[in-house]
Amino acid sequence: MSRAEMDAIDSSFFAQSLLSMGQTMSTANVIMQLANPAVGYGVARSTVESGRLDRHPVKRARTTASYLAVAAMGTADDRRRFRQAVNRQHAQVRSDDESPVEYNAMDPRLQLWVAACLYYGWEDIYERVHGPLTGPDRETFYQQGKVCGTTLQMPAEMWPADREKFQLYWDEQVSKIQISDEVREFLLDIANFGYAHREIQKRYGPVKYRRTIGYLPQAFRDALRVEWSDADQEWFDDYVHGYVDRERRRPLWLSQMGFRALLWDVRLRCRLGRPLV
Repeated sequence: MSRAEMDAIDSSFFAQSLLSMGQTMSTANVIMQLANPAVGYGVARSTVESGRLDRHPVKRARTTASYLAVAAMGTADDRRRFRQAVNRQHAQVRSDDESPVEYNAMDPRLQLWVAACLYYGWEDIYERVHGPLTGPDRETFYQQGKVCGTTLQMPAEMWPADREKFQLYWDEQVSKIQISDEVREFLLDIANFGYAHREIQKRYGPVKYRRTIGYLPQAFRDALRVEWSDADQEWFDDYVHGYVDRERRRPLWLSQMGFRALLWDVRLRCRLGRPLV
């Protein structure tokens, strides 16, 4: 596919997964992405000060959610402009002689992994709310989900050909995940609200941590070296059930209001010449 064709991919069905409860799994998705050593060190050791999650969490949350809004709901022009803005940041993120592993944020293979994690997370949210994707719907949803990567440098042809091949790719990559002590400390600090004010940590940190670990597949919990009991699972199931119940009673337009506001913000920033990331 040409760049113009990738920017014009129809993602209207996949966009239905962008629900407000997605915020509850955002940190878990970050952990999944950073379980790839190259991505993990690339983020933990990033020299792009303005984009560091641990130092500018509000800005980073906005730009990440804006990317999702643009990828799933935006026009070809929205995607092109956001990609250009991200490229300027990603071009600065690369390993040096002291890096334990080699990484380059412009590497399409790493972007495929990040896109796969994003897709996995949003498929999880969609199925929790709407039930299992089956038949043609499952494949349509999956094919549209490639916008998680094609909105950046990942060529459409790198996206596994169908949902079954995606599962093979996913299982193979999960078998290779590693989280070093350095990256683990970085991730646990994020999961515990370590970057927030002490009172926020105290009040919201335990819930944020528990729900974050709850969303992780067991292989990621093992790599992160955290405990997860039957009581934890029971708490998590009850916690998510409450969100799912509210989502099912809420109209789609209301649940997606936050993402649509971010898309509007991106367009306004473009018109005013303000930075997107």
